[in-house]
Amino acid sequence: MTRGATRPTLEDVAAYAGVSRSTASRALNEDAYVSSRAREKVLDAARELGYSPNQAARSLVTRRTNAIALVLSEPETKVLEDPYFAEIVRGAFRQLSEVGSQMLMMLVDSREDVPGTVRFLEGGHVDGALVFAAHRGDPLPTALRLLRLPMVFGGGSPGGAIRGLHMVDFDNVGGAKLAVEHLLSLGRKRIGTITGPLDQRSAVDRLAGWRTTAGLDDRAAARLCEEGDFSTESGERAVARLLARNPKLDAVFAANDPMAAGALRALHAAGRRVPEDVAVVGFDDHRGLAEATNPPLTTVHQDPREQVRQMVLTLQRLIEGEDLPPRRQVLPVGLVRRASA
Repeated sequence: MTRGATRPTLEDVAAYAGVSRSTASRALNEDAYVSSRAREKVLDAARELGYSPNQAARSLVTRRTNAIALVLSEPETKVLEDPYFAEIVRGAFRQLSEVGSQMLMMLVDSREDVPGTVRFLEGGHVDGALVFAAHRGDPLPTALRLLRLPMVFGGGSPGGAIRGLHMVDFDNVGGAKLAVEHLLSLGRKRIGTITGPLDQRSAVDRLAGWRTTAGLDDRAAARLCEEGDFSTESGERAVARLLARNPKLDAVFAANDPMAAGALRALHAAGRRVPEDVAVVGFDDHRGLAEATNPPLTTVHQDPREQVRQMVLTLQRLIEGEDLPPRRQVLPVGLVRRASA
C-alpha cells in the first residue's frame, strides 16, 4: 500500500491486516478477546502504515486521559532541594512511563493553592493521582477525599490513617529501632537524635522509635533531642546545641541523611572524631549523599522507587474499577553500615 499525504485510518489498518474493523480496534486497545496472531498482524500493520489512534477520540470512548497527577504538598524550595523528593519524581516518571501514562507534576506550595488543585483534579484532566501530603493540618487530604478520583497517598497522616484513603508508607518506627539498636551494640550510651518537623508522621514515628529503643524517660529524652527541618543546616545547628548540653554525647541518630550530613559537619567543627568519639546514623540511604559524606554514612535504607511502584500498582487497580478496601501499606526498611558508625 502506498502511503499518501492523508493520515491512515483504523479502516486502513484493518484492511492491511486482513481483519475486521472491530478486531483491529480491540487489538489496538489491548482487548483480551483477540487472538495473539490477530493482535500481532494488527500491530504490524499499524507500524507499517504509521498509524496512531486519535487520542482525543479514544478519550471520548474510554473516558481516559492516560495522564496521572503527582501532587506534592510541599514548598517549591523543599521539593527542589530534598533528595527524597528527587527520587520520588524520578521514580514516578519511570513507573508511569512503563504503564503507558504521562506524569503531570503539581506543587501545592501553600493552603491558597488547595482550591485550584482540587478544581483541576476534578476537571477530568487526569485518570488518578499520586499524592504526598504529610503535614499535620494540611487541608489537601480531606479536600481530595471528597473527589471521585482514584488516588493513593505516599506516607501517612501525622494523626494516623485518614479513613477512606489508600496509603503506602515505610516502617519508620522499625527503622529508628534498627539505628538505635546498632548504636547500642557498639557500646554507645548517650545517643542523641535530630528529628524532622514534628508535624509529619515520619518524623514522629522515627522519634518514637529512637526513644523507645534507647529506653529514655521524659527528662533524658528532652535533653538528648533536637528538632530539625530535614535540611543539612538544621542538622548542623541541632548537633551544636546537643553538644552544648551533652559534652559526653557519643552517638547521633538523625531522622534523614541531609541532617546527618549536617551533624557530621558540626562534629568536625567541634573537633569530635567520627566514629571514634561520636557515631552517626542517618535515615534514607540516599546514595548520592550517604556515600559521599566524610566518613560515609551508616543509614537506614528506604526505597522511594518501591514506594512509588506500589502506589502506581494500587492506583491502576482503582482506575480499572476494582473495589479495594482502603489500607495503609507499610514497606520494610534495612540498615546499611558504613564508616560513620
